[in-house]
Amino acid sequence: MNALILIDLQHDFMPGGPLGVPDGDAVVPVANQLAQRFELVVATQDWHPRGHMSFAENHPGRRPGEVVEVAGLMQVLWPVHCVQYTHGAEFVTDLDTRRVKEVFRKGTDTAVDSYSAFFDNAHRKSTGLGDYLKTLNVNEVYLVGLAADYCVRFSALDSCELGFHTNLVEDGTRGVELKPGDTERAIEEMRSAGVRVLRSDEVSSGQRL
Repeated sequence: MNALILIDLQHDFMPGGPLGVPDGDAVVPVANQLAQRFELVVATQDWHPRGHMSFAENHPGRRPGEVVEVAGLMQVLWPVHCVQYTHGAEFVTDLDTRRVKEVFRKGTDTAVDSYSAFFDNAHRKSTGLGDYLKTLNVNEVYLVGLAADYCVRFSALDSCELGFHTNLVEDGTRGVELKPGDTERAIEEMRSAGVRVLRSDEVSSGQRL
């Protein structure tokens, strides 16, 4: 069985948001189109407490984009984003969520960030997505969402580690690009790990996946 995973298509990641991904809104129509082709569609949602350690404002004297060490992990500091129960954490209005069967929230632990759809960055806690997919006998996943160089990248790498045949829909993702070329480097890293990179028009059409 196949599954489509929609990663963090939330208001705060759209252009104009506090952590807006350039051209990120172009991903939404791709997600909506692909969702019609899959029997199983799931989504992730960044869901941070206000005091989250990834927020630059919680590190006096630090600014977004800086990298610090927290509990032995290197952490990029971000603007406040996707705070629980705020408008910014909600799925973007144009996303058709009617076909989404389950939502998996991540980044809920104040003390550790969680880019991946499957685990926190320390791999201490699972979101439950991997077990959910395996229970449904899913063996292949397709990834769409934001951002290519962070949450999509880590999700794809963990997906491969968990044994899923993993596909990245390249026109269904965009990158933050803190450094020029980050997205291209992330895609090459995913490809080297065994991720198949394809475009939405290469995903089988005319049949449910």
